Amino acid sequence: MANVYLVIVDGLGVGAQEDAYLYGDVGTNTAGHVAAVTRCALPNMEKLGFGNIIPIDTVPPVKSPSAAWGKMREVSAGKDSTTGHWEIAGVTMNKPFPTYPNGFPDDVVQAFCKSVGVDGILANAPYSGTDVIQQFGDEHCATGKPIVYTSADSVFQVACHVETTDLETLYKWCEIAREQIMVDEHAVGRVIARPFTGESGAYTRLSDQRHDFSLLPPYPNLPEYLQNEGVKTYSVGKIIDLFAEKGFDQYRRTKNNPEGIAQLLNVMSAVKDSFVFVNLIDTDQLFGHRNDPHGFGASLEEFDRALPAILGKLGKDDVLIITGDHGNDPTTPGTDHSREFVPVLVYPAAAAVGTELGIRASFRDVAASVVQYYGKANPFDGISFLK
Repeated sequence: MANVYLVIVDGLGVGAQEDAYLYGDVGTNTAGHVAAVTRCALPNMEKLGFGNIIPIDTVPPVKSPSAAWGKMREVSAGKDSTTGHWEIAGVTMNKPFPTYPNGFPDDVVQAFCKSVGVDGILANAPYSGTDVIQQFGDEHCATGKPIVYTSADSVFQVACHVETTDLETLYKWCEIAREQIMVDEHAVGRVIARPFTGESGAYTRLSDQRHDFSLLPPYPNLPEYLQNEGVKTYSVGKIIDLFAEKGFDQYRRTKNNPEGIAQLLNVMSAVKDSFVFVNLIDTDQLFGHRNDPHGFGASLEEFDRALPAILGKLGKDDVLIITGDHGNDPTTPGTDHSREFVPVLVYPAAAAVGTELGIRASFRDVAASVVQYYGKANPFDGISFLK
């Protein structure tokens, strides 16, 4: 046995899927468009074979990539983070999580207010998280009413200033919403506590104190299955939240990609015969959703610069898998995720069934591959790309 490192570069898509028209995402291509706009340089991703997957202006294909390469199709209904990560972990969602483009209905709002003991809420519409606190922050601080909003994703988000509503109370409110309100037909993928600080006109989110309350993923799912089979499991970044804090022996939440990369390197120095599941969120949260291709490109370059250190820490039998959970093309007019194929790079290439992995039928192939590598029975509807 050895270590398997599964790194999700959040929002990294490589072109619209065949069903993208159902999601309003025809023509999206996160990696291709970001490279075309920003001219980002990714020499280490290039060596792995990233430019072999699709044409990318600044990442040419190479004759002998050091990684096996291909792309994966999402088959679950939806394009949010929970759906993508769950499918990677072997779980298929046949019905999308509910979304609220017109805000939450009165019965949900009234039930939430009654349950947490507030007179009302503010916002109640899809918003950018940074915009909503600027628009409603003053009124929240004056009245104590929580800012409740959603996005194109299936989320119920509650934002409060830490000096108006302390963290413990905010977390409790979100726990109540998760367990009592956002259930059954309103069972959103995540309830998210969004604390913020600062003064009028300059409020800032406290991303490191954000807390996600996710639905329990169905079993079997990759982290819990491996854990039950005796494999040590580790989470770096928001993975632990997407799996409702189940299935991991240890977890390390992170503020940003530099911290996520640093934590990954730290974990790599300490683990043995373990599965390490990593999410690098900045590409999605900071740049994809804010239509910032230059920030997205710079974030990819930051990850690219870290690759030699990551590869250098791999043991002789260790495997690194790099992929995405959906697209988030920052060059398109909307700020939503995009229904795209995601890349899959497997290092070293010798660990894979072949250098060219083709188009994988579903994200579930990742789960099938990991259990195959650990010599466990495969309970997932996927085909391994590892030997």
